[in-house]
Amino acid sequence: MMLDRRLNAFRPDLAEASLRGKVEAERFVEGSMAAVSVPVVALRPKPDLATGIDTELLMGEEVLVFERSGDWCWVKAIADGYVGYLPETALMEGAAAATHIVVPQRTFIYPEPELRKPHAAVLSMGSRVRVVGTAEARGNHYVVLDDGTAIFARHVQPIGEGAGGDYVDVALRFLETPYLWGGRSGLGIDCSGLVQLALLMTGRTAPRDTDMQAAGLGEPIDREELKRGDFVFWKGHVAIMEDPETMVHANGHTMTVARENFAAAVERIGWLYEYPTGYRRLAG
Repeated sequence: MMLDRRLNAFRPDLAEASLRGKVEAERFVEGSMAAVSVPVVALRPKPDLATGIDTELLMGEEVLVFERSGDWCWVKAIADGYVGYLPETALMEGAAAATHIVVPQRTFIYPEPELRKPHAAVLSMGSRVRVVGTAEARGNHYVVLDDGTAIFARHVQPIGEGAGGDYVDVALRFLETPYLWGGRSGLGIDCSGLVQLALLMTGRTAPRDTDMQAAGLGEPIDREELKRGDFVFWKGHVAIMEDPETMVHANGHTMTVARENFAAAVERIGWLYEYPTGYRRLAG
């Protein structure tokens, strides 16, 4: 059986050690841990900036590094197992573990605890940071990060604190966010990225791509059963039901995250591609 290159790190010259006996390669390596050190970075199937992106990784997310070659690293994301290439400058080894996660769609990092200072970076929801202290300036509360920069305190929470929340509400925070193929951040997102990030923020895990989600996210249901929180799949597309008549999805029709009447969407998408290929619901 052919292994999915998106989830398995193997090439003729190099492969992940866990694939020994499953693939042929000149060398097998365990990989070394590193963390993303930039706000967002594209993960590509080839070490080439002209190659389209598969997905994105966010600040503080961990990866296994199998190879460093030139300006590129070949890695596997710890969270969802996705394999690809990213620039070496986007990674840091030996960093202490993150303690907090960004909860609004976007937030700013300031060089110090003062909102009037020019911001140093923009972070997406889902970004992970290490908090080492707190500060107050002119009545505003901040958390201080390990490099001395600061974030508005209400914009982060301890990792794991939001488990079990309403992922539909999380998805709705992204309304009007631009659609971006392979995007997975508050700066630009695609349909399966929206599903994955909304679930992540409520303590749930999900595969990255639509076909993976259609095959393994929750359990199949019938169209007549649709309710809030259910997922609707087309070939290459997924939407989340806000209620039995309305869905929310990142889409190339409006080029945004948008609400859409479900029946109207089925008719609009159906003539161009096909009708929904499946419906799924998470347990609980």
